[in-house]
Amino acid sequence: MQALHWDGHDLRFDPAYREPTAPTDASSMALVKVHLAGVCSTDLQILRGYMDFTGVPGHEFVGSVVDGPEPWRGKRVVGEINFGCGVCDSCRRELARHCANRSVMGIVSADGAFAEYVAVPVHNLHAVPDSLSDEEAVFTEPLAAAFEILTQIHIDHGHEVLVVGDGKLGNLCAQVLALTGARVTGLGKHADKLALIKKAGVRTILLTDWQARQFDIVVEATGSASGLELALGAVRPRGTLSLKSTIAGKHQVSLAPIVINEINVIGSRCGPFPDALDALAAKRVAVTPLIEETFLLSQGLVALAAAGRPGAKKIMLRATP
Repeated sequence: MQALHWDGHDLRFDPAYREPTAPTDASSMALVKVHLAGVCSTDLQILRGYMDFTGVPGHEFVGSVVDGPEPWRGKRVVGEINFGCGVCDSCRRELARHCANRSVMGIVSADGAFAEYVAVPVHNLHAVPDSLSDEEAVFTEPLAAAFEILTQIHIDHGHEVLVVGDGKLGNLCAQVLALTGARVTGLGKHADKLALIKKAGVRTILLTDWQARQFDIVVEATGSASGLELALGAVRPRGTLSLKSTIAGKHQVSLAPIVINEINVIGSRCGPFPDALDALAAKRVAVTPLIEETFLLSQGLVALAAAGRPGAKKIMLRATP
């Protein structure tokens, strides 16, 4: 099959990469034919050494089941990315994303979706409503990550919330947070991206116009090392900072303000797929304006380069013409 392969040093297009084997236990695994895959900031960090991953990157996808349990065959699906062992304490508590022995699609010890086919545990699958296009459904994983904030922090119309970062994840976080009725502000570097966020009823501030002020809740979604210091400085005493960025490098920031101002810091990663699919189906969030361009898998190197350009919007990969 066609796939993009990262060997730890170089990304290359392989027209004859090994296809995932058909499930030996058809009740537990499914083989999914990838329709569309999205490139996200984590994928770009992988190519900078994040998690020391080697294999096929990619974890945002929509596809159709070609092998697996009969009820799933032919269904259009999206899939959660953490593959837990199923028997440890974390898995028994439905926290497979924190399984010590987990693999993570396209990130840790499991080939991802920048390929014609990807193998996914059946219990990770979610059926896509017929009303959703592939272009909408492929946003399920990052949108679920945005909804995870609401499972961790109580937010209502009385809160002032700042989202730092105007990229794809920052946009989705701002849209989701705006659903709570909170007073949400988006802060970013790009006027065109902030304009997209503003359409969701979110106030926006261009970074060059930023004057330091403090918020009850701050979400850091810049995907850069520099965003943390700004975000930390924008949290009022006893406020909450939600960290969404994962980067290959190291943060260089004083943690003293966390102690002095008694700030709650919450790491936030993957989230609830049902909430994301419901929001997409109900058109409560707008995702297709975030799409910049779709490339064929054979154009993958060009696609990843395009995704890495400053200010780039969502780049998609189509597995087959």
